[in-house]
Amino acid sequence: MRTLTSLFCCLWLLTTAAVAEPLPGEIEATEITAPVEITTEVLLQQLTEAKLKDTQDILEQLEAKAGEQLLPLFRSLLNGNLYYVKESAQVVIVNDDDSLLDALTGNAMAAVPSSELKKIRVNNTLRSYLRGAIARIQLTATNPERRLQAVRSLLSELDAPTVELIANLRQQETDADVQSIMDLALALDVVRTQTDTASRLSAIQIMQDSLESEVRIVLNQAVTDSDKQVQAAAKKALAAIEQRVEMFAFIDQLFFGLSLGSVLLLAAIGLAITFGVMGVINMAHGEMIMLGAYTTYVVQLLMPELIDYSLWVAIPLAFIVSGSVGMLIQRFVIRYLHGRPLETLLATFGISLVLQQLVRTIFSPLNRQVATPEWMSGSLEINPVLSLTLNRLYILAFALLVFFALQLILKKTNLGLNVRAVSQNRDMAKAMGIRTDWVDALTFGLGSGIAGIAGVALSQLTNVGPNLGQAYIIDSFMVVVFGGVGNLLGTLVAAFSLGIANKFLEPVTGAVLASILVLVFIILFIQKRPKGLFPQKGRAAE
Repeated sequence: MRTLTSLFCCLWLLTTAAVAEPLPGEIEATEITAPVEITTEVLLQQLTEAKLKDTQDILEQLEAKAGEQLLPLFRSLLNGNLYYVKESAQVVIVNDDDSLLDALTGNAMAAVPSSELKKIRVNNTLRSYLRGAIARIQLTATNPERRLQAVRSLLSELDAPTVELIANLRQQETDADVQSIMDLALALDVVRTQTDTASRLSAIQIMQDSLESEVRIVLNQAVTDSDKQVQAAAKKALAAIEQRVEMFAFIDQLFFGLSLGSVLLLAAIGLAITFGVMGVINMAHGEMIMLGAYTTYVVQLLMPELIDYSLWVAIPLAFIVSGSVGMLIQRFVIRYLHGRPLETLLATFGISLVLQQLVRTIFSPLNRQVATPEWMSGSLEINPVLSLTLNRLYILAFALLVFFALQLILKKTNLGLNVRAVSQNRDMAKAMGIRTDWVDALTFGLGSGIAGIAGVALSQLTNVGPNLGQAYIIDSFMVVVFGGVGNLLGTLVAAFSLGIANKFLEPVTGAVLASILVLVFIILFIQKRPKGLFPQKGRAAE
């Protein structure tokens, strides 16, 4: 009996062990059926097959998995440039020139017929998500400027996960500017979502130093808050911000006034020589500006692949073209009308009409657009409410450079000495052996050449057309007369004064009435001071 009992116990133990320990084959089967990790390639494959309602879930997985690597893909999807090849389901980015890039690696691909490509669709909900996702990905970028822009773009979309992400990243952020904008984002969230008065007052204290538009939106909402302390703090912060905004708006108006003044200076400085020094009323001066602008246009046609360098070629060429035409006008027309200002006026007005018609015949009456080099494009952002456009900034610096270069020429060179001698006493200069006719021609060529350079600058601000110069001829004469005939310093002061006055009057009166008021002011001023702000003295005044 004991033997049978022992036998049964042994059999029971063997059976239990067999059930408890799986066979080797069973272990392998379990390992084969384990879940496979979803890779980026698999997610992209799913993206080509997904419906719109499922697309965001796939994009969220891509955002978490790939991060900054897929920024081009997210941007392309947002801009509607993301496609996939029908046959292979490969996701590709289609550039503006129809070239293809692999969406995962960014490598260039061989061309594929458009019929073989299918667009990955998005709706407004996905676009909103993509903007936030791009900003969130950039929060971890290595470039501090990109992190700064990422936080700034998220200020209007601060949901709970984004705020939590910013709070976590703030602890490890090292750049002071990024730290500041992160603190602002967290402060905005506190004012919006929390009820603790002390925390909200502390957040408003941080917000009042910012000029971001979102800050003013939140503060305007806080002004109607039920908490009286929060109301008072929000009103005080808004008043401080509005005061700063008005100051920067004034600086912005001043910059645009200086910008207009720099254009007037370039347009008038050549006229100040021909009219002020030679006493010639040149109504074709505007057409010299026009020729310089068209020279820039032609140079860009000849250098389509080198637009960034075209202006450096156009500036000397415009000076040569306009200066040469000016010298021809002086040698063949104006030299025979010396001392007869009315006939000079009529003759140069006729020349201006001929030049306009010549340009219409060659280039057609249509306006032409001149491309802006990349280094002159964009703006210099000082703060969220003030940015200076680079093209106007460069033109302002260029106008001052031309002015000081011309002053140097007239005071430190033989040509300048001869010009001053002829302008003060033509007969005595001639008796001293100075060839006054050639001095007149060179002076007229110099003034016309500078007008051509003005045309190069104007081509970067407006379209080029046959009537371009006519828009500036009257203003040029006003600048010369107001500043003092023949006085270059007076031309500088008058150009900037009239430019600033125009820009400050325009918001109040409108552009046309502002120009009329400036003209009336100059007429009244000339009645009081006929010789302008800086009249000539000594022999030059005679």
